Amino acid sequence: MTTKQAPIHSGFGERTTAREVLGNRRLDGTIAVVTGGYAGVGLETTRVLSAAGATVIVPARTPDKARAVLAGMARVELERLDLFAPASIDAFAERFLASGRPLHMLVNNAGIMATPLVRDARGFESQLATNHLGHFQLTARLWPALRKANGARVVCLSSRGHRRAAIDFEDPHFERRPYDKWIAYGQSKTATALFALGLDVRGEPHHIRAFSVHPGAILTELVRSLSGEELRAIGSASTGDFYKTPEQGAATSVWCATSPQLDGMGGVYCEDVDIAEAVPADFPEPRGVRPWARDPKLAERLWTKSEEWAGVKLTP
Repeated sequence: MTTKQAPIHSGFGERTTAREVLGNRRLDGTIAVVTGGYAGVGLETTRVLSAAGATVIVPARTPDKARAVLAGMARVELERLDLFAPASIDAFAERFLASGRPLHMLVNNAGIMATPLVRDARGFESQLATNHLGHFQLTARLWPALRKANGARVVCLSSRGHRRAAIDFEDPHFERRPYDKWIAYGQSKTATALFALGLDVRGEPHHIRAFSVHPGAILTELVRSLSGEELRAIGSASTGDFYKTPEQGAATSVWCATSPQLDGMGGVYCEDVDIAEAVPADFPEPRGVRPWARDPKLAERLWTKSEEWAGVKLTP
């Protein structure tokens, strides 16, 4: 059953914090994996879920750095994972599956933005490889644990940056066209939204629902590749109080991962703690989700290509 891409008027808004989304609800006995859960929005997601009683596994590319940040936080387990290295993804998933535990929440939060051209060992462009393909492989490998939960949610962090680019299926890794770091970022975030759409179709029969999320503009380590001039230009081109705090930025992720308001729903792009409006390609405002990021046919095309690129399929 397809969920309509339209606001449900949740009662929350762009300045709602992740703690306010949860309120007094408890998550005791649940298990979450939050990639990049030791910095920025991911750290706040980890903090709020664990404070509500969830056990949170934080896979980190730099465990020493993560250990210092997460020290003293209850029910948080630190693991090693590099989304840019397929073998590291498989190793993490194997360790988690060997524990025999179910996985109730998978928050695919880690990502990179507007980086110079870098290719992985397969020749894949780094933003598509990290933001989408690494999480595609991780989710597929963790599929048995998600099914075991008998009621799981997968949250994939997309961005309003998806409006910059659809997926170029003819040259996704910039082998022929000139590299543009913002087009590459937009393509990777469109891929993230389409991945959630395709995953939800496959997950619904197993009580697994998937959502994509725009957290908002937040000044975190994600912007480390941008110059001060670029950051000022982004801010000056926007109106009002443009940047969110990490506490506000984590709200939509936590809402999608936990809220009973979304029971029976999935496959939608969310922002400002609500389902986003479906808008046309030429919509003048940054809000909303563009047609190329919500098209089921494009989601299926991407799913087939992602299986081919990653060499992995969902296991029974």
